[in-house]
This record gives sequence, structure tokens and C-alpha cells, in this order.
Amino acid sequence: MKFIQTIKNIWKIEELRKRLITTFLFVLVYRFGCSVVLPGIHPDQLQAMRDFTSGGLMQLLDMFSGNAFSNASVFALGIMPYITASIVIQLLGMVLPSFQKMQREGESGRMKLNQYTRYLTVLILLVQAPAYLVNLQYQVNAAHGQAHFNWATMVYLSLVLTAGAMFIMWLGEKITDKGIGNGISIIILVGIIARFPSAIVSEFTSRLSTAQGGLVMFLVEIIVLFAVTAGAVMLVQGTRKVPVQYAKRIVGNKQYGGARQYIPLKVNAANVMPIIFAQALMFIPITLVGFGSNQQSWLYRTFGDMDGFWYNVVYFLMIVAFTYFYTAITVRPTQMAEEMKKNSGFIPGIKPGKKTAEYLDSIMSRITLPGSIFLGIVAIMPAFARYFGVSREFAQFFGGTSLLIIVGVVLDTLQQIETHLMMHHYDGLMKSGKIKGRSR
Repeated sequence: MKFIQTIKNIWKIEELRKRLITTFLFVLVYRFGCSVVLPGIHPDQLQAMRDFTSGGLMQLLDMFSGNAFSNASVFALGIMPYITASIVIQLLGMVLPSFQKMQREGESGRMKLNQYTRYLTVLILLVQAPAYLVNLQYQVNAAHGQAHFNWATMVYLSLVLTAGAMFIMWLGEKITDKGIGNGISIIILVGIIARFPSAIVSEFTSRLSTAQGGLVMFLVEIIVLFAVTAGAVMLVQGTRKVPVQYAKRIVGNKQYGGARQYIPLKVNAANVMPIIFAQALMFIPITLVGFGSNQQSWLYRTFGDMDGFWYNVVYFLMIVAFTYFYTAITVRPTQMAEEMKKNSGFIPGIKPGKKTAEYLDSIMSRITLPGSIFLGIVAIMPAFARYFGVSREFAQFFGGTSLLIIVGVVLDTLQQIETHLMMHHYDGLMKSGKIKGRSR
């Protein structure tokens, strides 16, 4: 079988084997840390916290943290503070000349920006950690448990939570450097997948125990889930090819160019980043009200309900806006036009230089609009799933952040594995064609 042979080929490549084993070990460390409860908190007193995170935006936050949030783990704050800091730094790169200069400095500028991102992550954690502890104390005491934090305990536990989140960030960077795939994305993926088995078992049991469609309805849900997944794959892989003609050049006795090639412009060049960016910002109102300790506040009632109208409207609009924003900073038509001109290339019927850049920019604007709208629709699909009676936990996999992150990260990781196989003259992971990851 081709699958068995592919596994053997992967194991034969020493570098790829080491990277996969390293990634697996780092993921085990992360999952172990998610079960280590904060000092002074008894695990038996956390049922109220788990009930609190069983719905709404808190459920999504708990999923991103791999259940560490509801378990009052040392990794409770997860990777979202780092993502929020990354968003802020990238936004500053759009408006501040000093940050724009660092973006153009190559590797040295990237290292400086990464350092600023880490500093900002610490500041965000020092705000979120006390808010989390206030909510934890509220939930435990509301369930007749005992959790009374004085100021010294608050400072100590805040430092523990901050250190735990920074350790997750370090794990993500190490997975990127020494493992396979993007480390931060892998950590988020692991947290999401950890909830899938219990979600599907819970939905199956629920359908069999009620009169709401039974097994037939459950099979319909699975079919719809596969259909939405296929749509998400098409969204990640969709491209618009722009023909480029290269003029003939003769250098010595060799001829270069003269052939027509294509520039693949992605329909969704931003991939899942707008989803992650928008979701990170949607967590800010919850942080401001203490992760829900003040559940009657207008801010919590408006933005804490993932099934609510205003939450989904704002979320959809933010995804569309972030899609355009991220596409603008990752796809550079001017740079592409300059590269084509240097290599004696041109788009048939379009003058090289400025006209080519304007043409590429207009194409990106046209294909980004439907891509961003479709991305936004897939993102709010869980709200529609809830309308048709799907449980909250299982509804998160009907599109939304969960499905798009799973599709994007899996395709990206498989593409890297396939690259290693092709470099060592082995067949790829598929019989025909190549896997199109997020970088293509």
C-alpha cells in the first residue's frame, strides 16, 4: 500500500524522522503542562470553572488552551496573549516608520520585532493573569469551594501563569526551529483536536438519547461537516494564475527565458491569520470584565455569547478587514513587478513596472473580496449549526476558527513533509499533484 510505503520513506529520512520525533515530544510536554493545576487549587473544586467554560466565548478560549483554562493549569492563559501581541506589532508596522524600517531590515529587523513582541506579551499577561485569578476565585467560591487569594498569592500565581504562557511561546518557537510545521499553529491545533473525540461522542450520545432526528440526524451532521471541510480546503488552496511571458536572453552560449510561466495569486492569501487575529481581539472585552466574573455587564452579554447577533456581525466584519490587511502586508505587487522587470518578464498586454503593479493589485483586490466573505461565512458557521440544534461543543467544528485552523495547519505541515520526501527523491504524499499548503 502507498500509505505504508510513504511511512517507511518518512522514517528513512533521518532529518525528517528527528523533526517529527522532536515535535511529538514537545507536544507531550505541552499536554502534560495543561494538566498541572496551579498551586493551592484543589482539582475537585474546579467543576464550576468547567461549567463556566462549557459555552460561549469561554468555550473557545478553553479549546485554544487545550482545556488548560478550565483546569486552572499553569498553562491556563495559553498562546493567545502572544498572538495578540503579534497583531499589535504588525499593526504598528503599518503606521510607525520606525517599525516599517525594522520590517525592511531582513533577519536583524525580524529579531528586533520578535523581541518587542515578547515584551508586549509579558505586559498583556500581567493584565490577563490577575483577571483570570479573580474569575477563578469567583467561580470556585460560587460552587461552595474555597479559593481566597490575598495580594501576595495573586502576585505569585500571576507570575506562575505568566511564566507558563511564556514557556508555551518558547515551545512553539522550538517546534518551528527543530520540529515540523509552525510551532504556534501546532500548539493551537493540538488544543483543538484534544476536544474533538469527546465532542463527537457527546453529540452521538445526545442524538440517540433524544427524539431530535436520532442517528439519521447525526449522519446528516457528519456529511455537512465533511462538506464544510471540503469548502475550507478549497478556500485555502484556491488560486488565480496570472500569465507572465519571459523574453529570450542569450548569455554566452546559453539561452534563458522565452517561456510563459504563471504567478499563482491565492484567493485567500491571508489563510487562517484573519480568523486568529479577529478571535484574539474578540477576547479583549472578556478580559476587561474579568473573564466573565461580571457576567451581567453589557460588554460580556454582547461579546461573550458566540451565538449572539452582534458578536457574529462584528466577528464577520473584523475577518473581512483583517483579510485585506494581512493580504496587503504579505502580497507586495510592487515588489513582484520589479522582480519580473529585472528578469525580463512581463504580463501580456500590460506595460512593465508601475502598470504591472497596478494590474496585480487590482486582481488581488477583486479575488480577495469573495475570499474574505467566504472566510467570514465559514467562521460564523458554528452559530448556524447551533440554530439547527447541534451541541455547543460539536458546533465549533462546523467551520469557525477550529475547522479553518485544522485545515490550514494540517495542509501546511503535510506540505513540509512532502518537501522533505521530494528532496530525497521519494514520491510525495499524493498520487497526483502536490499538496498546496498555506505558503503556496
